[in-house]
Amino acid sequence: MQADLFKDINDVRQRLGQQQYIASEEIGTVVYLAQSLGKPILAEGPAGVGKTELAKAWSTALKRPLIRLQCYEGLDESKALYEWEYAKQMLYTQLLRDTLGEFLSGAGSLAEAANRLAQEDDVFFSENFLLPRPLLSAMTADEPVVLLIDEIDRADVEFEAFLLEVLSDFQVSIPELGTIAAKHEPVVLLTSNNTRELSEALKRRCLYLYVDYPSRDAELDIVRLKVPNLSPELAQQAVAVVQQLRNMDLRKVPSISETLDWARALVALNAKAIDEATLNNTLTVLLKYETDVAKARRMMGDGGSSSARRRGGGGRYG
Repeated sequence: MQADLFKDINDVRQRLGQQQYIASEEIGTVVYLAQSLGKPILAEGPAGVGKTELAKAWSTALKRPLIRLQCYEGLDESKALYEWEYAKQMLYTQLLRDTLGEFLSGAGSLAEAANRLAQEDDVFFSENFLLPRPLLSAMTADEPVVLLIDEIDRADVEFEAFLLEVLSDFQVSIPELGTIAAKHEPVVLLTSNNTRELSEALKRRCLYLYVDYPSRDAELDIVRLKVPNLSPELAQQAVAVVQQLRNMDLRKVPSISETLDWARALVALNAKAIDEATLNNTLTVLLKYETDVAKARRMMGDGGSSSARRRGGGGRYG
């Protein structure tokens, strides 16, 4: 597997680019350092700027499986680490009913029968009945993996504290089985949309990466790469509209993923230019709140023709 590791920062950017992920020099540097130092990455930034896509491209570039833990409010270690398959244990008990009857037949009391069963706990709490969740799956995998802990800011503070131990030692303690250490330390990427402040302890354990909305030129490169069927002129117009919307005071500005959705919609509609009618009919692909749509229509007025004319666009964006 060592042959699949990144050789340097340029190699990172080139191989991520082969997976259709345009990595800035900063992203390439942080990814390379994470590999070299064996540290997780904490990638923060607005939703939809490509943090999750980075993990996907990273795993494909390294030819490693991607294991994803999607965080949410109420997530606890049993859902992230492991659970016992109680239904399977019950079925196993039923199948062994006759054997259990013979085993317990000589017991003089219920307490004695319970003691006998307790001595056989390892039969029912063995790896045969263990259901690994993403964290344990990443540590017990037979080959190195990329572990994506997505939207860690949605999880509770208690889960974040539990995660610190896992990320520090890459081992977990299961009372019935003992300590299980990682066969191969996974590459770890945590993402956060900044819905709450994360602890300093978590940030200390990670390399920090802030992923923001791209510049106009960078976003244009992404659109050209991801939606090659969109004409160059229309791609420039589309990116100009999105960049203008991001400068407005909106409840939710368009993300890169929504830019790409809009670009694909323009291709599907066989649009030749982003005129007033096209913009009005497709604005909800970019904006997800009616108040934002109304505000954008008011501020753009006649479809943005006045601002476009100032740029020499003749009534078109770009």
